[in-house]
Amino acid sequence: MSELETHRLKLRQWQQKDFASFAAMNADPQVMAHFPAPLDRAASDALAIRCQSLIEQQGWGFWAAEIKATGQFIGFVGLHTPIAELPFSPCVEIGWRLAHPFWQQGYASEAARAALCFGFNELALDEIVAFTSVGNLRSQAVMERLGMHRAAENFQHPALPVAHPLREHCLYRLARSTWQTTSPM
Repeated sequence: MSELETHRLKLRQWQQKDFASFAAMNADPQVMAHFPAPLDRAASDALAIRCQSLIEQQGWGFWAAEIKATGQFIGFVGLHTPIAELPFSPCVEIGWRLAHPFWQQGYASEAARAALCFGFNELALDEIVAFTSVGNLRSQAVMERLGMHRAAENFQHPALPVAHPLREHCLYRLARSTWQTTSPM
């Protein structure tokens, strides 16, 4: 099982002690503004267990993120193979979700760079994608900071109902060849 470290962060396997903080984060309307709904404790715990199980099975996934200096859980960052049948499947996505107090400190970009490095160097992926609802400008800014390029056309996320306001998503892509020529890592 892989763990990643950056200057300030550790990406690691989930622990039971993370679940309460994760549930509080998933219940926060600000954090969940670009998701269909906040999660109750049971749904949040189920998501954490699913992330934990995938890391156990394949050695990587959406890792729990903690601040190295304090051991404080701040959210998750990592790689995932989406379950939904997306227009660009099969694929591996990079994703993150951080508790609101940890926004705008560069943590998402810092951790995501480590996850990209792992995906391209250890997993030998040819491409990593990211996607979000078109209104999620904060996540799109992180994708752009990572050197990802927005696809020309948006797509309708199949897991959301036709009239849902978050159904329209944008797709960002990063090829390993591009990353190798532009990444400082």
